[in-house]
Amino acid sequence: MSNTKIEWSEYTWNPITGCDKVSSGCKNCYAERMAKRLKAMKNRRYVNGFDVTIHEDLFNVPLKLRQPKLIFVCSMSDLFHEDIPAETIYKLFDIMEKASIHTFQVLTKRAERLQLLFDDRQIPDNIWVGISIENDSVLNRIEHLNAINANTKFVSFEPLLGSVKDIDLSDVAWAIVGGESGPHSRPMKEQWVLEVLQKCQESETLFYFKQWGGFNKKKNGRILNGRIYDNMPQR
Repeated sequence: MSNTKIEWSEYTWNPITGCDKVSSGCKNCYAERMAKRLKAMKNRRYVNGFDVTIHEDLFNVPLKLRQPKLIFVCSMSDLFHEDIPAETIYKLFDIMEKASIHTFQVLTKRAERLQLLFDDRQIPDNIWVGISIENDSVLNRIEHLNAINANTKFVSFEPLLGSVKDIDLSDVAWAIVGGESGPHSRPMKEQWVLEVLQKCQESETLFYFKQWGGFNKKKNGRILNGRIYDNMPQR
């Protein structure tokens, strides 16, 4: 468990590390770059580089934290990766439910497996479940999110790589929008951001604008329409 610079969370918890690319949003994966760096630094958690690795000794860490935290789960992986056994996923959800003083944020690009495993299971209220959507080629992911039973559902449009104006956010509590950052970042058009903002206003979905991105994301900032949008669900 460690503090995070991710603006919409407080802590990251990585009981599983490693992943594989599944769509265009993965092209410049920050987690892959970081995993390679950590392996080169001889970090014992990354001896396998970015191959999926389960760290069972980290499973119970949230149960040891005494102060309530907002925790992003598997920032260095995808909890619904096909190489992670269903029993492991259920076990981690059970631990999150037991650690009820905390709020957990679970984000996946593998929305189909999310629905497959939780189609007939209630997601505990202290777990926010989200999917990533980068353009209209993966809009079907929201159909799988809508099919599960969770109190707080969210969508991360980061990196936003194209228009998603046809999306339906009526069953989504929260939307995060951000441009890609780093040396090979792809551009994000303001029009695409405003389309998501309009959809959020129509469906009363909370809107969080994280960043414009680019090589110097700090310089480009996160001002949209002359203001900061940092709405989030209540814990």
